Amino acid sequence: MAATAEATPPPLHGVPTSKEKRYDRQLRLWAASGQAALEEAHILLINNGPGVVGVETFKNLILPGVGQFTILDSTVVSEQDLGVNFFLDEDSLGSFRAEQSSRLLQELNPDVKGHAITEPIESFIAKDAALKPYTLILVAAPITPDVLQVISTHCQTHAVPLFYIHCSGFYSHFSLSLPPAFPIVDTHPDPASTTDLRLLAPWPELIQFQKEKTNNLQALSPEDIGHVPYLLLLLHFLDEWRASHNGQPPQSYQDKTDFRAMVAKASPPDEENFTEATAAIIKSLNPPTAPSSVLAVLGAPESQSLDAASPSFWFIASAVRTFYATHGQLPLPGAVPDMKARSADYIQLQNIYKSKARKDAADVLQIVRSLESAVGRRDPIDEKEVEAFCKGAAHIKLVRGKPLRIARGDAPLHWGEEFAKSAVEQLNNLTFGLDSGILHYIAFVAWDTFVGSHDVDALGGGPRVPGSNKAELEADENKMVGIASNIMDSLIKEAGTFIENPTYDELKEKSAKIVRELVRAGSSELHNLGSLTGGMVAQEVIKVITKQYVPIDNTCIFDGIESKATVLRV
Repeated sequence: MAATAEATPPPLHGVPTSKEKRYDRQLRLWAASGQAALEEAHILLINNGPGVVGVETFKNLILPGVGQFTILDSTVVSEQDLGVNFFLDEDSLGSFRAEQSSRLLQELNPDVKGHAITEPIESFIAKDAALKPYTLILVAAPITPDVLQVISTHCQTHAVPLFYIHCSGFYSHFSLSLPPAFPIVDTHPDPASTTDLRLLAPWPELIQFQKEKTNNLQALSPEDIGHVPYLLLLLHFLDEWRASHNGQPPQSYQDKTDFRAMVAKASPPDEENFTEATAAIIKSLNPPTAPSSVLAVLGAPESQSLDAASPSFWFIASAVRTFYATHGQLPLPGAVPDMKARSADYIQLQNIYKSKARKDAADVLQIVRSLESAVGRRDPIDEKEVEAFCKGAAHIKLVRGKPLRIARGDAPLHWGEEFAKSAVEQLNNLTFGLDSGILHYIAFVAWDTFVGSHDVDALGGGPRVPGSNKAELEADENKMVGIASNIMDSLIKEAGTFIENPTYDELKEKSAKIVRELVRAGSSELHNLGSLTGGMVAQEVIKVITKQYVPIDNTCIFDGIESKATVLRV
C-alpha cells in the first residue's frame, strides 16, 4: 500500500521549536496560519453579571495562545464570586474582579497579555474610539439595551465580530453577529467529500499515463495487474464503456451500478485495487460541476463590483468564476487518495495531479493579476492565498452576518417573515416544537426585555434582572411568563398563521417552565453550565478568528436539563 503524500500541517517539519511542541495538537487543527491569526487577536470581554461564562470562555482561548485579552468589569469581588468563579481566590476579596480574574487567567499561558478595565461600561463606551483596539468583542448578560446597541453598531460599522452570551440556571444561549459578508476558504470538510479525481474530464498527461499502464491490461502478470492504481483501472474501463454506449460515460445510478458490475467481473480474485475501484465508482464518476452554493458565492455582488479596496477573497472569487466559465470546472485541488500501487507509480500519479493543480492555480493567479491591474490595486495578493483558495474552491462558504436582535422593554421585536414562519412551523409540530430550542430562545428574549424595562438594580448596582430580588420572585415570574407569552403570540402573528389547541396550551405551559427556571436562577450562574457554555463559545471564537471551519449561523441554545444544543438562524 502506497503512503499518502498529504503533508503534516506546517510547521511540524524538521526540528520543532518550543512553541510548536507546546501547541502541537492545535497546529494540526488550524495550522500555522490559524495560530498566527489567533496570536494577533485582541479580545474584549464585557462583564456585568456573575462573570463565570466570560472567564471560562477566556480560559479556552488563553490556553491555545490568543494574543491579548481585556476584561471590562467594574464589579468588586464578593464571597458569592468565590463560590462560582475558579479564577478568583480569597486574596481577591474586595478587589476589582476584572483585575483579579485577569491576573489568574494570565497564569495559564505566560505568552498571552492580559488587561483589566474597571471603569463602568456606560462611561467607557462613551469615549471616542474606546472599542477600536479590539478585534472581537464578547458581551456577557445582563446589559442594558442602549449599551448593547452602541456596541453592536460599532461592530457592524467596523466589521468586528460580536458575541452576546447569556447563562442562567440550567440554560444558556449565545448569539454571534458577523460582518455582512464573512467568507471562509478553509472549511475543513469531511475528507471523504474532498476527493476530486476528474475521471470524467481527464487531461492529456493523465490519459497518457493511463494508456501506459493499462493499454494491454489482460497481458499483465497477476503481480502487475494487482498494482495498477484503481483510478487508472476506472479510466481504462470507462473507455470500454464509452465504446459501447455512444461515447457517453455512466450517468444514471443504474448506469453506475452496471459499470460497477462490469469492473467487478473483470477483477481477478481478491485483488485489492479492483475492490477500491468498485467502491469509488458512485462518488468518483461525477461531472466536475461546481455545487450551486459555491457558484452563488463566486457570483456574489462583491465579486462583480471590485475596487482597489476590495478584500482579496473577492478578487480570487471573481477570477475563479472566470476560470469556471472558461473551463466548465473548478481548479483541481490536486490531492490523490491512498490506494494500492507501487510507490513509483503512486508518486508519478501524485505529480500528475499536483502539476495540473499548479497549472490551474497559475491560470487563476493570472486572472487575479489582470483584475488587480484593472482597478489599480497596489498590494498584490499573495500567490499562496490564491493556491489555498483553488485547493478548497469546491467547499468555500459565505456567512451573511446579521446584527444582534436587541430586546427593549418599550418596543416589540420585529422578527421578519422568514424566521417567524420557520419558528411557528416548528412550534406547530408538538413533538418537535417542545424541544426545538425556540421556546428557550423566547425565554431569553423575555429575560432581556425584562432587563430593558427596569432601572438599575439598587441592590446589585447593575441592570435589574428577574429573580434578583427574592422578595419580588413571584411577581417577576408572573411578569416574565406574560412577556414570553406575548413574544410567542407576536411570532405567530408575524408568521400570519395560528396554533390550535391543545398544542398552543402545551407550548405555553412548557414556555412558562423554562421562564421560571431563568427567574429561579436570578442573577447567578452555575459553574458547570458556565464552563460548558464557555467551551462552546471559545470554539466558535476560534473559528471566527482563524477563518477556518464554519461558525454557527447565528444563535445557539443549550438546555442543561435535557443536555441538548440547538442552532437557530434568528
